[in-house]
Amino acid sequence: MDEAHESAPTVNKNKRHRKEKPWDTDDIDQWKIDPFQTTDNKAGPFTEESSFATLFPKYREKYLREVWSAVTQALDPHGIACTLDLIHGSMSVRTTRKTYDPYVVLKARDMIKLLARGVAVGQAVKILNDDVACDIIKIGNIVRNKERFVKRRQRIIGPDGSTLKAIELLTQCYVLVQGNTVSVMGPYKGLKEVRRIVLDCMKNIHPIYRIKELMIKRELAKDPQLATESWDRFLPKFRKRHLKTSEKTARKNERLQDKNEARKAAGLPPLEEEKKEKKVYTPFPPPQQPRKVDLQLESGEYFLKAHEKEAREAKKRKEKQEEVTAERRAKRAEAFVAPEEDAAPTIAEKRKRKLSKDHEERAGLEEREGSKKKKKKQTNEADS
Repeated sequence: MDEAHESAPTVNKNKRHRKEKPWDTDDIDQWKIDPFQTTDNKAGPFTEESSFATLFPKYREKYLREVWSAVTQALDPHGIACTLDLIHGSMSVRTTRKTYDPYVVLKARDMIKLLARGVAVGQAVKILNDDVACDIIKIGNIVRNKERFVKRRQRIIGPDGSTLKAIELLTQCYVLVQGNTVSVMGPYKGLKEVRRIVLDCMKNIHPIYRIKELMIKRELAKDPQLATESWDRFLPKFRKRHLKTSEKTARKNERLQDKNEARKAAGLPPLEEEKKEKKVYTPFPPPQQPRKVDLQLESGEYFLKAHEKEAREAKKRKEKQEEVTAERRAKRAEAFVAPEEDAAPTIAEKRKRKLSKDHEERAGLEEREGSKKKKKKQTNEADS
């Protein structure tokens, strides 16, 4: 009896009441989304009307007027009515008696939002498909500095749109950077990745790091053996490491040593490390610095009236401006200062140079002739 009890498999108490499901086989796709048909809405037409409206910028008016017939044509099969109000600059969608899908009005709302954000009508119509979702990422309020904002936004696009193309290929999404927003269309998983890349880019993390991570993940997904394992060991870790003081000193000494070796090879004297003078230790704290109010009391500025203070500040500002203007004027004037040129020699100077040259040549000839005569004399004496 005990042996039979031991051989019986232990069943988890949470799964005690679960039964076999012979109809649930592995070939059934549990995540498949079946399209919503007219027969699925058994309650009949909606009792209430749902509507959504969105504003669009002035520069989109011309384009929207041209393509509005295509928008109406796309929404008609779903029983959605749409209106374009050019006076107030708005687009609106609403359900009708023919609408059978309760969720399609939200899809139509996303469609007009995308049209307002600069997406072409051919691309915006795809949002009506069940497997496509959209996300409009606001990036205008993340960076305050305008120049920095433009640089980081351009970083999402990359040189010749290469970074944007890489993001689109890896996430299977359509991405459009327009003004203060980034419009994204694609599967939910891709939308999540694009949002992360865009927000990180605006927080000064380059998109290339996330792109590299996505490329590695795509390669790992092909291996069925890694389906149940953690991928953390394969993914790159791009983290800022704060070095300790000892590590910084060691690196600095290594750089100095390399420089000295290079200088030694070039025949130059080695560089000496700058030694800071040690301050004399005192147990007493430094003297307290005067406050702003104390300085104003000393100079008498504290007792001035408001208009007098303003006049004083204006005077200081004007003096500073004059100094800067004078410096700039002097800097600009440097370009117009004529360089020092060697003056052409006068006729008297030319004659003097010519005479001195002739004199030198004569002296040289005489010296050479004298040396020849001396040598000849020596040879004659030797022969005799």
